[in-house]
Amino acid sequence: MEFLTDPYGWWIEPFSENSFMLDALWAGLLAVLATSVVGTWVVLRGMSFLGDALAHGVLPGIAVAFVIDGNIMLGAFVAALAMVGGINLIHTYSPLPEDTATGILFVGFLALGVVIMSSHSGSYAGDLNSFLFGSITGVDDGDLVRQGLAAAISLVGVIVFYRAFLVLTFDETQARLLGLAPRLAHIGLLVLLVISIVASFETVGSLLVFAFLIAPPATAALIVRSVPMIMTLAVGVGSLAVVVGLLISFHHGTAAGATMALSAVTLFFLALLGSSIAVALSRRTQVVAAT
Repeated sequence: MEFLTDPYGWWIEPFSENSFMLDALWAGLLAVLATSVVGTWVVLRGMSFLGDALAHGVLPGIAVAFVIDGNIMLGAFVAALAMVGGINLIHTYSPLPEDTATGILFVGFLALGVVIMSSHSGSYAGDLNSFLFGSITGVDDGDLVRQGLAAAISLVGVIVFYRAFLVLTFDETQARLLGLAPRLAHIGLLVLLVISIVASFETVGSLLVFAFLIAPPATAALIVRSVPMIMTLAVGVGSLAVVVGLLISFHHGTAAGATMALSAVTLFFLALLGSSIAVALSRRTQVVAAT
């Protein structure tokens, strides 16, 4: 119970006395900002499976870039764009639904990444493991600049395409009638999704970025209804998960990325429990009033 008996030592001192923790905090907050605003549309449009596929789909790009001593971020970005292009290609030239195309490429890209990793396991497994599960306590100024840029692009993109995203989420036909170019808006959302994932995988890992992309917006959607409020609350929920996860990791020696992701998922279930209790109490009040 040290977080209650010694609040300064538990909550503040790790960040004030350790520069790597402060850098990790900024990296986590920037990752949350980038993923939450884009993840809101992913949750509202029911695109969570696609988000999961893209979070895993960067793996072969990361592996190839690392093996050839190339730019990891560029490799991840190219792999994610290749998956998006492949999904659209299969969906356009086959009668299969989009989720089937996503599933096929999900398996293919993940398998390709594992094959590349296993073929170089002796030399590269340790480093690639950090890309899978994150190395937030090892971020540097360059990482923070890249994440800040990605967060800025995500915010600007969401603002520019807000009306198109909103109408497309609830009525694609109406979006087309209003001249909002739903296909272009969909592609724009996919690009923003790729940017937010690629910018965040070094922080929480490509296998854990999905938690930040989905859990905070899903938690916010249980509590508020308007899209701007969902985005705002999602950033707040994700930020709380970052702070709590980092502090638990610091004090108890757990993996930082996984602890942050688990904190985000835990907050979702707490919100779900609270909303269920509120609904039950509201129904009970209505029944009592009716009698």
